[in-house]
Amino acid sequence: MTTQSAPEVPFPPAPGHRRAGLAGPGGCGGAAGGAGACGLVRSVRHKPGGPVSPDEVGGRRTLMSAERWRRGYALLSRHGLHFDLQTPWWNLHEAAVLARDFPDTLIVLNHAGLPARRDEAALGRWREAMAGFAECPNARAKISGLGLRGRPWRAEENRWIVRETIALFSAERCMFASNFPVDSLCGSFDTIFSGFRSIVMDPPRAEQARLFRDTAREVYRTSPAGQA
Repeated sequence: MTTQSAPEVPFPPAPGHRRAGLAGPGGCGGAAGGAGACGLVRSVRHKPGGPVSPDEVGGRRTLMSAERWRRGYALLSRHGLHFDLQTPWWNLHEAAVLARDFPDTLIVLNHAGLPARRDEAALGRWREAMAGFAECPNARAKISGLGLRGRPWRAEENRWIVRETIALFSAERCMFASNFPVDSLCGSFDTIFSGFRSIVMDPPRAEQARLFRDTAREVYRTSPAGQA
């Protein structure tokens, strides 16, 4: 098998997203309106709570299923904003319903659905949940936040997750992200991104460029320096 060096692609300008309580005072209308008025903001980021383990699914639901929250969420597209979602994989069935109900709003899943448990059974369920969400054409995935508590970041421990995420969403709908400074607890920026590069050495350079630059540039509507 032949390998090739990962392309030396410049990272896009840092995209803007606003963290907001979408069900708080003023709802998403205030958050979206304020963010949309700023030309640098592209997305609203939120953690919608809900079940904190797979065992709680069915007994609790996230805000993604709450009527008031969804009324606010409906305003995102009016202001040209995406939704950056941070939720663990066992809540992705609700995210899929949200994506189907609001097809004009792009949902960017943070941290690859948080596959913190790495036993075979948990990873199998993670993949199943990710596959269901990936069927939504308005779903995107950020590959980030893969560090394990108390352990240094190692490419070999994250290789399968990275490759499965790309296989499910395609390079056109995936992007690598740093999650710094939080991920500095498990590795340096160079360690993590060198690890990403080593994991995707085999795909064509165009796919590598999508993962490291072009998908993020497309999603967050940034432009290369000197271009409008």
